[in-house]
Amino acid sequence: MASSQLDSHPALGGGSRTVAAGTPRRLRGVLCLDDFEPAARRILPTPIFGYVSGGCELDASLQGNRSAFAGYGFVTRVLQGVAQRSQATTLLGHTWSAPFGIAPMGMCALGAYRGDIALARAAGDANIPMLCSGTGLIALEDVHAANPNAWFQAYVPGEMDRIEALVERVARAGYTTLVVTADTPVSGNRENHVRVGFSSPLRPSISLAWQGVTHPRWLFGTALRTLVHHGMPHFENSQATRGAPVLARDVVRNFGARDNLGWEHLRLIRRLWRGNLVLKGILSAQDARDARDCGADGLIVSNHGGRQLDGAVSPLHVLPDVVAAVPDVPVMMDSGVRRGNDVLKALALGARFVFVGRPFLYAAAIGGQAGVRHGIDLLQQEIHRNMALLGITRLEQVRDGRVVRV
Repeated sequence: MASSQLDSHPALGGGSRTVAAGTPRRLRGVLCLDDFEPAARRILPTPIFGYVSGGCELDASLQGNRSAFAGYGFVTRVLQGVAQRSQATTLLGHTWSAPFGIAPMGMCALGAYRGDIALARAAGDANIPMLCSGTGLIALEDVHAANPNAWFQAYVPGEMDRIEALVERVARAGYTTLVVTADTPVSGNRENHVRVGFSSPLRPSISLAWQGVTHPRWLFGTALRTLVHHGMPHFENSQATRGAPVLARDVVRNFGARDNLGWEHLRLIRRLWRGNLVLKGILSAQDARDARDCGADGLIVSNHGGRQLDGAVSPLHVLPDVVAAVPDVPVMMDSGVRRGNDVLKALALGARFVFVGRPFLYAAAIGGQAGVRHGIDLLQQEIHRNMALLGITRLEQVRDGRVVRV
């Protein structure tokens, strides 16, 4: 959806919530992004839902990401003439129709049939960015073909030659924005995975088979449909070559020596990569300055959705300090965004853009591409309505004293 078409979009009407024409009946009761989660829980096998929904250890950071937004309140202005408001946002050389995009999420195709493609196409239709995950089960080339404006997110290995090969593959596929995730030198302690029976790759078992049998919509609509039409999914994007199958008894994934990664590796990527380079996983103002000095074109303030270090601060709390440290670099954020109010609060604290993850994967599990597009429409409606209630016509006006600490 081009920015000039934004205010005429059928889902962005006046004061009451509307449903876009053609929305499937099963989605019409979904009134906000949070409504997707309980619906997806009923469809998805317990291990897969647990993988998507969980954080790590006590889930302190996962919960903190949501509660952080309650620490800020709005100061509204009235009689401001807000009929001509617009969400159009220019970021890294492209004008998007809204100030949010779809965060990278691994193994989307395990939760929804061709999940990465559904996310990519819905984002393309809505003219918002979608980040193809480095732990995806659909080849990054296929995702780019579905949405040429998609970005690629990489978990780069620690070996120089493997980094060079991966960057070359991403460039050859046609991507113009590369997002390097930097907060995964090792995987977080995700005890919830063990508790719900999830592993990567999945291990064949009677318990796993029973999960499929007791979740027939997922079994026939996602798992068997994928096997029939595309064969066994593999981890496609972690390296320059195809990785392990998603279901295997004895295979172990090779993550590379990520704990060796240092700033010299980011400088190497900057020399190799000619497009936009974004560093994801920033929580420190000093790291933001170091990233800028290494040539990063943008930063994403993130604690990985609460999935890495439990107790890591919410990105919203450090966002102003990061923005102040690198005023010449566009700063984005993710982790915990669920409502239009959340988006506006993040923008008020200096973010140029935000990314939303889990709800869009739940939406794909429920309704495929149409489900994702419904979720995008809902979030746009909330932003559009709340801009009017705040008394602003342009998103940057939300920084003019419209949000205060409470």
